[in-house]
Amino acid sequence: MIAIGASACSPTDEAPADTLATLFADGMTVVDLTHAVSADAPYWPGPDRSPFRHDTLSAHADGAPSMAAYSAPEHFGTHFDAPVHGGMGLASVDRVPTSELFGPAIVIDVTASAASDEDYAVTADDLRAWESEHGPIPSGAIVLMRSGWAARWEQGDPYYNRGEDGRLHFPGFGEDAARFLVEERDVAGIGVDTGSVDPGNARGFPAHGIVNGSGRYHLENLADLGSLPEAGAYLIVAPIKIEGGSGGQVRVFAVVP
Repeated sequence: MIAIGASACSPTDEAPADTLATLFADGMTVVDLTHAVSADAPYWPGPDRSPFRHDTLSAHADGAPSMAAYSAPEHFGTHFDAPVHGGMGLASVDRVPTSELFGPAIVIDVTASAASDEDYAVTADDLRAWESEHGPIPSGAIVLMRSGWAARWEQGDPYYNRGEDGRLHFPGFGEDAARFLVEERDVAGIGVDTGSVDPGNARGFPAHGIVNGSGRYHLENLADLGSLPEAGAYLIVAPIKIEGGSGGQVRVFAVVP
């Protein structure tokens, strides 16, 4: 994993080829993978009203707020699941090392599979197929599932997609994929463009237990991942730093050299 700190910026050190100095060069593209937070954002099915509030405390003459207050659940909108979300005694969001919040973005494209199967679960074989083309998933990587589901974000109910069976239906990571990434590839975290790293119809949130439970984090409700290559981009993950928090809203940027 790439360490970011004072020593990495020393003018006397020769920067390695894969550092920020190379990424932040002419021709670099920065892609925002974050949905705006609003009362219209989809939320895990429950009460009819949105749990997000944004109240104007003082306003300009045109009505735009000059100061406001907001409240939201930690796991609302594009958000970060800290390890403690899935396991007792693990790191809260403020205790996740900053070195783990920047790393190679590995994009597993399952858009075709998700188009034909709303319950599609990324498998260990999908990950091995990625590796057969791009090489081994590096330690400290952040592995993202691209399903195309972000296109449903502004559609409301179709995003979480509750079926006639009463269960939710959207893609996520399967249990075997989660174990492969934790036990064999030592990733920093995983992310999805859906409402949960577990498929909507999963029982017991197995991917949560495996990935969060092993001290890694999740990124959920990411915006459109279509601009990212399957390999070569880097992520900058910036969660709100809530002391003791199980997660929180996060701004996620992909740096594409």
